[in-house]
Amino acid sequence: MEVDYYEILEISRDASSSEIKKAYRKLALKYHPDRNQGDKEAEEKFKLVNEAYQVLSDSSKREIYDRYGKAGLEGGGFSRGGGMDMDDLSAIFESVFGSGFGSFNSRGRREYDKYPLDIEVEVTLGFYEAIFGTQKDITYRYKTRCKACGGTGERDGKVRKCSNCGGQGEVYYRQGFMTFAQTCETCGGSGTEVQNPCSECDGDGYIEVTETTTVEIPAGIDYGNRLRVSGKGNIAKNGRRGDLYILVMVEDDEHFVRDGDNIYIEVPIFFTQAVLGGEVTIPTLRGEKSITIPSGVRDKQQFVLRGEGVENVHNGRKGDMIAQVKIIYPKKLTSEQREMLEKLNDSFGYESKPHHSKFEGVIDKVKKWFKG
Repeated sequence: MEVDYYEILEISRDASSSEIKKAYRKLALKYHPDRNQGDKEAEEKFKLVNEAYQVLSDSSKREIYDRYGKAGLEGGGFSRGGGMDMDDLSAIFESVFGSGFGSFNSRGRREYDKYPLDIEVEVTLGFYEAIFGTQKDITYRYKTRCKACGGTGERDGKVRKCSNCGGQGEVYYRQGFMTFAQTCETCGGSGTEVQNPCSECDGDGYIEVTETTTVEIPAGIDYGNRLRVSGKGNIAKNGRRGDLYILVMVEDDEHFVRDGDNIYIEVPIFFTQAVLGGEVTIPTLRGEKSITIPSGVRDKQQFVLRGEGVENVHNGRKGDMIAQVKIIYPKKLTSEQREMLEKLNDSFGYESKPHHSKFEGVIDKVKKWFKG
């Protein structure tokens, strides 16, 4: 019984191209050989995930598959299941993730050191730095081939075959009439074994170097965004270098709250001002602005200042600033203040007791319920 490609990627049959790609990214990372060394089941699932993506990400192949199944794809240059070699898998994987994860050789091992070429580091920006952009010196460590041993990890620089698998990277065993392959535990599938570790790298085959690079932070960048600095990642044995990714963290501000490109600020006003209304000057990202508070303003009522928000990092359009009213009441009253308020309250007469008009007649109606 054939496994359905949609089931493999855990998506519906009407999934969009973006949903297909998202599902592939999730599962390809989950079953990637580098994360599941020696796990044959994960390796097979990785192949199936790539096979499914190869078909469903191509509109013409997907149409044929939907109408005729796998049989309709045969003979059209399509690699199925176990027929997909690691070069095929590498090409598909890199088309989605880029080259930072490296390529595979015929046994599914990486052709360079045991580390990804891409690096990710975190940088924390001040609130205003993220809003208006800045320049940061980023200090980080990257990996590169050990020159003393030529990246072999051996003191004399010679590559020695693994004594357990003979350089195959896999060991085989029989169970009944079946033969099974398993990643060699001694070499982890590399096919090589370090017997006399290099004194410079302790047999790792690589060393770590500290580097500082200056990065331009664009205006409008937000928490969780990533910046790519090309050619500043780890260096492979063949000299190819990956990229440096900057993961942005942003500090909170005491007064402003950011929501995407919009900025919120709370405007406290005294209760008398809420009754009387008037002009209030508030800070914005780029200076001061005045807003008109109408008489009888409500608590949490909002006023929108168009174009006073954050400049979008992609298109340059500015968001809005939303000023939200917070009515402040006195915590304590002097006897004189209380007397003045009572006089003011009495001066409104019946208007000062809205609950009377609201519930007029309701109490008498409730009393009749109990009399009945």
